[in-house]
Amino acid sequence: LMSVADCPGSSSAQAGRAAACQGCPNQRLCAAGAAAPDPAEADELRERLSGVKHTVVVLSGKGGVGKSTFSALLAHGLAADEAKQVALLDIDICGPSIPKMMGLEGEQVHQSGSGWSPVYVEENLGVMSVGFLLSSPDDAVIWRGPKKNGLIKQFLRDVDWGEVDYLIVDTPPGTSDEHLSIVQYLSAVHIDGAVIITTPQEVSLQDVRKEINFCHKVKLPIIGVVENMSGFICPKCKNESQIFPPTTGGAEKMCQNLNVPLLGKVPLDPQIGKSCDKGQCFLSEAPESPATSSYRNIIQRIQEYCDQHHFQEEKII
Repeated sequence: LMSVADCPGSSSAQAGRAAACQGCPNQRLCAAGAAAPDPAEADELRERLSGVKHTVVVLSGKGGVGKSTFSALLAHGLAADEAKQVALLDIDICGPSIPKMMGLEGEQVHQSGSGWSPVYVEENLGVMSVGFLLSSPDDAVIWRGPKKNGLIKQFLRDVDWGEVDYLIVDTPPGTSDEHLSIVQYLSAVHIDGAVIITTPQEVSLQDVRKEINFCHKVKLPIIGVVENMSGFICPKCKNESQIFPPTTGGAEKMCQNLNVPLLGKVPLDPQIGKSCDKGQCFLSEAPESPATSSYRNIIQRIQEYCDQHHFQEEKII
C-alpha cells in the first residue's frame, strides 16, 4: 500500500517513478512531466509576469480560518503606500469570496487587446477572481481538476497584470490541484514565499502541519505563519477570552517545533466580519482595534521579508 508521506512530489526527478508512485492515479501524469508547464508555456508566463516584482501565496490547511480575509487585508495594507502597485489573484475556484470582501461583487472582467483587465478597487490595487466570470454570486462552479488548472493558467497568462510590486495569491484550503498548479506555473517566474494561516486549536494546526510539509516538498519558501482568531478582547472590560483554546500550545509552539517563523497573532474582532460582508477595509474602518495593530505588524514583516529576499537575489545575480 502506498504511503502518502513517501510521495516524492510532482516536481521531483523521481515523480511517477518512485516505488511509492505505484498505484497512484496521477502516476502517468507525473512521470510524463505533464504537471509542469512546457518550455513554450513557461516563456509565455515569464513574459506576461515579467513586471511582477514580488509574489506571496496565502495558504491554509483548513477552510474558515480567515485566509481570504488575510489576503484581502494584506493587499489593502500594501496598497496603502500609493507608490506601490498591488494585485490580488483569487484562485479559490469553487468558493471565490474575494469579490465580496473587496466590495467588487457584480463587477465583470473586461477584455482588451492586451488581455483581461483586472478589476480595480483603487488605482493601485487590481483584483482577478473567477467570481467576476459568474453570472450570479450564487452560481456553483462544478469542475474537475484539469479545468481548474486551465483557468489558473489563464489568469496568469491572459491577464494584463502590468507593472506590479506585489502579487498576492489567495488559494483554497488544502494541498491539491490548485496549489500544485500555482506553484508550478509560477516556477517559470519566481515566488517569494507562502504565508500560512491557522487558528489556535489543534484541529486546525494538524492541517497546517500538512501545509508546511507541502511547502517543503514543492520547495516553496515559507515566509511564516499567522495565528488568526487568537483570543477575543472584550471591547468593554478589555479582558481576553480564549474562544479557540490552544490545547497543544497554538501556532507559537508548532512554529518552534517545526522551525518556522510566527509572523504574529490576530485577535478576534466582530468588526472584521462586518467589514468583509460590506466590502470595506477593516484596517481603515477600525484603526484603533488591537487586530488592526496586529495586521499592520504582520504586513510590515512580510514587506521586510520580500525586500530582503529581493536584495539577496540581486546580490546573487
